Amino acid sequence: MTMRVFLADDHEIMREGICALLRKHPEMEVIGQAADGRSAVDMVKQLQPDVVVMDIGMPNLNGIEATQQMVAENPHIKVMALSTHSDGSVVAKMIKAGATGYMLKESAFSELLDGLRTMAEGKTYLCSKISKVVFADYINLLTNPRNEAIDGLTGREREVLQLVAEGHTTRDIAEALRLSPKTVDSHREHIMEKLGIRNVAGLTKYAIREGLTTI
Repeated sequence: MTMRVFLADDHEIMREGICALLRKHPEMEVIGQAADGRSAVDMVKQLQPDVVVMDIGMPNLNGIEATQQMVAENPHIKVMALSTHSDGSVVAKMIKAGATGYMLKESAFSELLDGLRTMAEGKTYLCSKISKVVFADYINLLTNPRNEAIDGLTGREREVLQLVAEGHTTRDIAEALRLSPKTVDSHREHIMEKLGIRNVAGLTKYAIREGLTTI
């Protein structure tokens, strides 16, 4: 049975490389590609792939938020995170968003293929390095509980936070999210209050640290 795959990554050379390799395997069919998270969400809604290979650090809408929206809209879709991020908190956020697989971009293609096949069987897949990170982070969390402030933000607030961090103006954000400028400003104020950060520079550093953007 053919697995219909969608690729979401802001680096064209990465998308085309994976696409070329997958085409060598008749059970894999690449049905679409996107260079940013918002386009990926829209295209996945139309194309209905079996699995999405999702980069995390993408412009306009990061892979974590895009995954959450895709899975909420289409619970049957499986998402394989493919990222340079090996930080335990980022991995945890991606899995919480609905990803059933996580691999590092440094992994061999054969491991990606194994991961996709494993997910096709309804199982989760973590590459060896990420498995170790998740286990170590879990042990650390048991002994040193931490309060993740970003968990207190709504999905819309996380979207606004990423766009603010990427340098978009209030007008640009309002247009992208189909909101009024006043509503965007209100979201920004709520974000600052919840995070205890009072300037854009601070919000930008926070968004980068949390894996919401890679600018």
